[in-house]
Amino acid sequence: MTGDDATTSVGTGTPDPGQAADPRGAGYPERWEADVVLRDGATAHLRPITPVDADRLQRLHVGQSAESVYFRFFAPMPRLSEADLTRFTHVDHVDRVALVATIGEDIVGVGRYDRVDDQSAEVAFTISDQHHGRGLGSVLLEHLAAAAWENRVRRFVADVLPTNRKMLAVFRDAGYEVTHHYDDGVLSLRFDIEPTHTQRAVMEAREHHGESRSVQALLSPRSVAVFGADAGPESLGYRILTDLATGGFTGQLHAVHPTAAEVAGVPAHPDLGDIGAPVDLAVLAVPAEQALDVVHACARHGVRGLVVLSTGFGETGPEGLALQGELVRTARANGMRVLGPCSWGVINTAEEVRLNVSLSPELPRPGRLALFCQSGALSVSVLGEARRRDLGLSSFVSAGNRADVSGNDCSQYWEEDPATDAVGLYLESFGNPRKFARIVRRLGRRKPVIVVKSGTTRFAAVPGHAVRETRAPRGAFDALMRQCGCIHVENVHQLFDVAQLVIQQPLPEGPRVAVVANSTALAALIADACADWGLDVVHGPVAVADQADPSDFRDALVAAFAHPRVQSVVAAFIPSLTAGAAPMRAVLAEVSGTTRIPVVACLLGADRDTPGTGASEAGTQARPVPTFATPEEAVRALAAATRYGAWRRRDPGPWVDPPGQDPRAAEQFVAGVLAAHPGGTLLTDEQAGELLACYGLSLWPSERVSTADEAVAAAQRLGWPVAVKVGVPQLRHRPDLGGVRRDIARARHLRQNVAQLHERFGPLDPGGLVVQRMAPPGVACAVRSVEDPLFGPVVSFGLSGDASDLLGDIAHRIPPLTTRDVRELVRSVRAAPRLLGQDGFPAVHVGALEEVIARVSCLADDRPEVAELELNPVLVGESGAHVLGARIRVLPPPVRADSHRRVLSLPGRPGPRV
Repeated sequence: MTGDDATTSVGTGTPDPGQAADPRGAGYPERWEADVVLRDGATAHLRPITPVDADRLQRLHVGQSAESVYFRFFAPMPRLSEADLTRFTHVDHVDRVALVATIGEDIVGVGRYDRVDDQSAEVAFTISDQHHGRGLGSVLLEHLAAAAWENRVRRFVADVLPTNRKMLAVFRDAGYEVTHHYDDGVLSLRFDIEPTHTQRAVMEAREHHGESRSVQALLSPRSVAVFGADAGPESLGYRILTDLATGGFTGQLHAVHPTAAEVAGVPAHPDLGDIGAPVDLAVLAVPAEQALDVVHACARHGVRGLVVLSTGFGETGPEGLALQGELVRTARANGMRVLGPCSWGVINTAEEVRLNVSLSPELPRPGRLALFCQSGALSVSVLGEARRRDLGLSSFVSAGNRADVSGNDCSQYWEEDPATDAVGLYLESFGNPRKFARIVRRLGRRKPVIVVKSGTTRFAAVPGHAVRETRAPRGAFDALMRQCGCIHVENVHQLFDVAQLVIQQPLPEGPRVAVVANSTALAALIADACADWGLDVVHGPVAVADQADPSDFRDALVAAFAHPRVQSVVAAFIPSLTAGAAPMRAVLAEVSGTTRIPVVACLLGADRDTPGTGASEAGTQARPVPTFATPEEAVRALAAATRYGAWRRRDPGPWVDPPGQDPRAAEQFVAGVLAAHPGGTLLTDEQAGELLACYGLSLWPSERVSTADEAVAAAQRLGWPVAVKVGVPQLRHRPDLGGVRRDIARARHLRQNVAQLHERFGPLDPGGLVVQRMAPPGVACAVRSVEDPLFGPVVSFGLSGDASDLLGDIAHRIPPLTTRDVRELVRSVRAAPRLLGQDGFPAVHVGALEEVIARVSCLADDRPEVAELELNPVLVGESGAHVLGARIRVLPPPVRADSHRRVLSLPGRPGPRV
């Protein structure tokens, strides 16, 4: 068997040659189809094998070297027999599974398993000799393991020749714990395939490398061919060619035109094959109906990537969306990534590249900020703002309809890009928030990520963007931004405010600020703004005289920077009518150039796009001072950078993994419930308790009763005193309705309360009442999770009652959570002092509450079938936390956008893209 670069033996199994009417075979699992990015950044398509693949499989086999065939079958085998071809291509997709990787029409890799017992299967791979080293073996192993896990296979076994070192490395490096023994010249391997943190980390590292390389191919091509460049300057292609040439593109530039010998001074050819040299990047500026023909031509000639500027695709409606999907599927099937359609282009300002495939006539000046935008209209605004501020860019990507390349892909690239110090993302829609979270959380530890998200109240999709609907709480997006350390701003102007600061100045070490101005009123205004934005003014506000000499301003600044507690400085001045702003700007540049303390400046009355004070004016430093037109803008940007710096310095803590969890038992329990209720169901109290117990959570003892006699008997079993409450959670959680009676210590009183509740709620609560032993006193809290089609699991926390129900004092986080996430979730609600022993309240056992939240987050992350979960109340006292009530709804599991395998979204469908 050939793996990444190698081969192993295959297990035998009983062939099932019967075929359904579907030429793909009976029970074909279409959900296993996937487009994947390989190690070198190119793409391939993965799908289950079909009976019609026999000829392709034979071609793969006969093209292999003798060594590869021997590694695969432990014997020479020049050709596969008809019986072998039938056995290999006819599978049941349950006990016998095979996945093929295709590029174009060719099968370039096969991974298969054959079940050997209830929980084990023998695994084997074949990878084309011509495609060794591209990561096909590892990606096939990921997908084969996911299919096997779905079919309740729990471990793989394989026989490998000791000389097949590359295949041994595929298994060893996949993150599984592999055991082996040597027998009769063969190594027999065995490993569990349950997803683990280690296996996940390996997958993410490989995904990061491949997706980064794929974007690099778009940003750093050695040759570009433009389709649709007519001879006249009014055509879009002509303009692109002109901009590439005048921008100084360092690679080879070609035009594809049916008749012209040249376009805009660039040599033209009637067909891509006539160029006579490799083409890395193709730019499509052709009508939508011609785009597929161009993509097929690019596929024939090995083009690496496409930038589709053309319109007429998903933004026009269902027919355009179908065409868009076909274009992307064709490109990916032939190894290409697609930027667009409706892209506004791509820019790389590096001197060794100088790529300007955009509708911007000028290449921006080189700088340290990378920008991602979706729509073309907003791209105009973003690039225009950078130009007005004279803020240099490292690169710019407009995804247009983001049918393929997304903000996630670009973030993977910019994490490693040495030319980029900060990243700005303008997002109009979300495709895969869970993947976004894990990529940007990692990126943010190295570089600031500034995000503008339009439509945050409804996550509205824009035309052309295939996205999943969301029912997540409104605070979920903000919670995601906080978890990832993103600097979330409201508009493009604020994005550049923050970008100037984090690029031009060091990050603040803390919130302590000095304020210096040449106006008392201005200094007070800045100090008030600092207080509003959570900054602590520890020096000043200092106001020098309105007409102070620059030396007086210098002395005040020197004192501010020298103050031992100051961690950043806000300097503001109103220009003198006679001297103007230049003397004060020069002083600020001179003084700030001698320190590592960050500074922002407010030049009142200046133009909004005034460039920063720096070496160009003073000649004393290389670090400009960001200058703002109003105090509010300066302080808001400084506060954003301060919060980000604090997030980056904090230890995120480990992923929560409390002891005593049994995910397999939970999986089996949920599967049993759904087998009995295929459409889903609300769990009974007993079932809820059983599921919670799989994650180390226990429900406080209770019994459901119908009569007063049953209630008294239950109280005697549970222990006095007791509480009695209506059975419908929606009624019992309304304090104003009186659906809960507490601290009942005598049978007579219990009978009276039962009678009153029956009289008041009987028609509304046909399920009867619940008797529960009184828990120790404490603060009533609510812990919830919902499974959202877009975000996946969302965990929420708040205090029970009016704080949550009326005031909306609820906080959210997106699993998986770290210990820091859980800690901050509890402390982010406004009512947190009630738990923490502040403002005169007694402290409760917050650690026990955090453990409950951690366990709920693990349950929600593991089991997408848990559509809704509510623990209410969770009574948190001085000695611990007790779960008094649980409501859990189980539904058939959705397909989450972010899985334990590398996969791109299927074009034309809502899927895992940002």
